[in-house]
Amino acid sequence: MELFLRSLLRFTTPTVLFFFLLFCFSFTSTEAYDALDPNGNITIKWDVISWTPDGYVAVVTMFNFQQYRHIQAPGWSLGWTWAKKEVIWSMIGGQTTDQGDCSRFKGNIPHCCRKDPTVVDLLPGTPYNQQIANCCKGGVINSWVQDPSNAASSFQISVGAAGTTNKTVRVPKNFTLRAPGPGYTCGPAKVGKPTKFVSQDGRRVTQAMMTWNVTCTYSQFLAQKTPSCCVSLSSFYNDTIVPCPTCTCGCQNNITQPGSCVNPDSPYLASVVSDRAKTNNLAPLVQCTSHMCPIRVHWHVKLNYKDYWRVKVTITNFNYRMNYTQWNLVVQHPNFDNLTQLFSFNYKPLTPYEHINDTAMLWGVKFYNDLLSQAGPLGNVQSELLFRKDKSTFTFEKGWAFPRRIYFNGDNCVMPPPDAYPFLPSSSLRQNISLLMLLITLFLSLAFHFSFV
Repeated sequence: MELFLRSLLRFTTPTVLFFFLLFCFSFTSTEAYDALDPNGNITIKWDVISWTPDGYVAVVTMFNFQQYRHIQAPGWSLGWTWAKKEVIWSMIGGQTTDQGDCSRFKGNIPHCCRKDPTVVDLLPGTPYNQQIANCCKGGVINSWVQDPSNAASSFQISVGAAGTTNKTVRVPKNFTLRAPGPGYTCGPAKVGKPTKFVSQDGRRVTQAMMTWNVTCTYSQFLAQKTPSCCVSLSSFYNDTIVPCPTCTCGCQNNITQPGSCVNPDSPYLASVVSDRAKTNNLAPLVQCTSHMCPIRVHWHVKLNYKDYWRVKVTITNFNYRMNYTQWNLVVQHPNFDNLTQLFSFNYKPLTPYEHINDTAMLWGVKFYNDLLSQAGPLGNVQSELLFRKDKSTFTFEKGWAFPRRIYFNGDNCVMPPPDAYPFLPSSSLRQNISLLMLLITLFLSLAFHFSFV
């Protein structure tokens, strides 16, 4: 990096260097921007609800305001750095992963003495005396659109050695939110208006002593390096099935990575995919395929009517260790503004570009197909979409009938290359006929010419 900067300073003019640095700073400031959900974020609200002899009691709540991206198992972990020498005396609804060095305390030992604690959610089935509202879901937080009643997670914390007034309490620093799959970037904590709490009967309002907010946004820069899903295509007008690109999510390599995938007819499948493996090891164990992705989305152009056309969407789970609960799909296609009917999926239009309705969020019907089972006979869900034709834009040519982008659970799925899309036979036939007619005409003209020589 140092050699690169030296060469840049040596051979670059000041104007070019200025624009280069401007581009770099612009890129880093927008690395957490999601074009399909520009206002989506996870907001952490820290409410001080009472004072103690050496600190305070606070309720920390995480609100998932993202439309389609949720935090799935094994759940979130929240970290920060104390501004002074604070300790955590006790917690309800959550726990720290490491107690740290509490040797300086005699008698009453704190729950955590680390300068940089990390908190995780408690598991379902926690005793009621250790629970508060919105806790104990194993760190799973659903998206705001899909399941708003489960789009928050909370825990209560008793902090010591922290100050006992608004002027002596210091806001923690360096908040980090970790979740499986995508990564999040958290901004600094900002003191805001104290939160007001309304009683269940609506007759009394109480107020927090202090409140500060932290905003965490999805960051493509921190997301997982390898893709987790891919897209395959087919159509009624072409016999070709376009598969997922080879080695999309990895390659089969039993020499350097033995056991990276399992054949479905293998006699050892039952022993590899044991109950212990599924609960203790959440690393994907996928079925051996050419693409090696845990999830494949197949888009099939099924039928063509006079005024409508029909598409079948199938989501297949190749992961033997994962049941995808509350899964969702985000699809971009210009004909979603004329979606007429949807079968066995829920639908909500997403309009990130104001009045342009070309993005749809799809998810399963509760208690019917909202659970995408692990790899096997039941490891797929499917639906059909009926679109009304807009004669000014509709065509089957040049891959128009296929989606532009597809996201599964917030992860961008890899599409096949555009030149591999199923093409219309009629257009190819016209080209072949034109070429054949040209050759026949040329042959007849030459034969006619030589007959008079």
